[in-house]
Amino acid sequence: MSEQRSSPAATTQDEISHPVFAALYDLCPEPAEVETQRAYLARDLSDRVLELGCGTGGMFPFVVDGAAGDLEYHAIEPDPHMRKRAAAAARETGLDVDLRDARAESLPYPDGSFDVVLAGVVFCTVQDPDAALEEVVRVLKPGGEFRFLEHVHADGWRGTGQELLDPLWKRGAGGCHLTRETVARFVAHDALGVEEVDRLDVGVFPASPIVRGTLRRRRNGVLG
Repeated sequence: MSEQRSSPAATTQDEISHPVFAALYDLCPEPAEVETQRAYLARDLSDRVLELGCGTGGMFPFVVDGAAGDLEYHAIEPDPHMRKRAAAAARETGLDVDLRDARAESLPYPDGSFDVVLAGVVFCTVQDPDAALEEVVRVLKPGGEFRFLEHVHADGWRGTGQELLDPLWKRGAGGCHLTRETVARFVAHDALGVEEVDRLDVGVFPASPIVRGTLRRRRNGVLG
């Protein structure tokens, strides 16, 4: 494996610290329909897995339930207030997790480190989603999976409503964007092949629709 490469963007981004949002996050849970989709991300996990932006540890119970073999679980979370709560959640669920202070745009791992990378409602808040996606590709092993669950820009009047609400929403929701074309960015990457992508009729406006999917890191340009 080669040594980790740092992203220049990481040195110029704003500090991530939202103490009030972190304190309120678990008091305002996701809709039940969305939360149950996290089981999709955690299904049959084994080997080396990385979770991007674990927040307060909402994925951890699903990871414990979905583990299908020897599991080495890693997670990053750049917000110290979220990370503190995630550490407590790991203890409560009994999940052995290597939890680090890092950004998705500059992952502290060598190339080809992971069999699976998970992103559960993360790319809406990442400050540089293109750089973060390049890091996902870099740390995935050839043939490795990128599993995601994200809310995206809606069509029609809902999309117009998101565009109007987005500036205020970002301020109150820890930097979350309502209008990103996240899935289009994922599937357009040459190094990733589509296993499946599903648009789900779940979620609550304005953080809807929800799209889930699995992409696979190509081997020498070939899927599989």
